[in-house]
Amino acid sequence: MNVPSHQNNGHHYTIRLGREDDAPAIWQILEPVIRAGETYALPRDMTEKEAIAYWTAPDRETFVVEADRQILGTYYLRPNQLGGGSHVANCGYVTAAQARGQGIARMMCLHSLEIAMEKGFKAMQFNFVVSTNEGAVRLWKRLGFQVIGIVPNAFAHPSKGDVDALVMFRKLECSTSTQSD
Repeated sequence: MNVPSHQNNGHHYTIRLGREDDAPAIWQILEPVIRAGETYALPRDMTEKEAIAYWTAPDRETFVVEADRQILGTYYLRPNQLGGGSHVANCGYVTAAQARGQGIARMMCLHSLEIAMEKGFKAMQFNFVVSTNEGAVRLWKRLGFQVIGIVPNAFAHPSKGDVDALVMFRKLECSTSTQSD
């Protein structure tokens, strides 16, 4: 499934479903984030096999952002919970270090919101946003997410000690507007 190209800062980006052969590129994006241990509650010594199994688990769809045949970002979309909570989506996003500041995270989030609505999700929830990840918190707020909970000292940051984790939430509403952009 290819998704139409997006333009940003004069570059063409394609967001598409990840494939098995994308695993090495996804690992190149995930590894520095996992090793740094500053934004995801994942073991810092996680192996490539474990990380790819987590990111591409059967309960989620994994997407990649590609430009000039290079993968610059990846995200997954899944139900936040099973059963009675399965109408709320959940995502995780990571941008390649060399692509930060190019709007990739914003593009992935907007894409995930669109896909989630197409799939019939009624809301999106981020369960564990590390409070010191200020760029992400600021972006998610700009994209309509609200902090609905704070879990005090829930994340052991490698240099800042125990910091809060935020629960962020946004309702998804299908647009019935006929306005043009």
